[in-house]
Amino acid sequence: MTKLFLIRHGPTHAKTMVGWSNLPADLSDKAALQRLSDFLPKDGIVVSSDLLRASATADAILGNRIRLADDHALREIHFGDWELQSFRDIEAHDPDRIRAYWDTPGDVHPPNGESWNDITARVDPAIDHLIATNSGKNIVVVAHFGVILTQVQRAKRMTNYETFSHRIDNLSVTSINISRTPWALEQINHIP
Repeated sequence: MTKLFLIRHGPTHAKTMVGWSNLPADLSDKAALQRLSDFLPKDGIVVSSDLLRASATADAILGNRIRLADDHALREIHFGDWELQSFRDIEAHDPDRIRAYWDTPGDVHPPNGESWNDITARVDPAIDHLIATNSGKNIVVVAHFGVILTQVQRAKRMTNYETFSHRIDNLSVTSINISRTPWALEQINHIP
């Protein structure tokens, strides 16, 4: 059986749109990291985004698991010109676009950034490659809000808008059994 365990990285405490900026994660809650590591399958293989907040989180929960190289394709949504801006600031100078970005996700994108369809087109092949090269294994992917939601959408066959309604907390686990067709979403946003 092949199963995905999608983990959102540790918190950055940023109050802005954080996509490709390489902010570190706050990994000071050692008890939470240990609970997360203990919850995950001991035989899992671990891969992460190449952004520091995900990579460091993967290293912190690794234990004796096999660690694969970081993957650039597993990065968060690229927010382009909105990067590191607050929602309030973006709404003040680009209200129609940011409203459309969240209300009608798909082809709407931040200036010089990615749309929902863009991130899906980037992440899905990366996940498919992990599945194809690690068939029958437990695959632990430490990534980001957007990356996790792309796979929730695949499993649940939801619209883009429905997908955006899900909460994905830092250090949470979303698990998907991909041995079944269709994929079976087993847990979403579980905090061990």
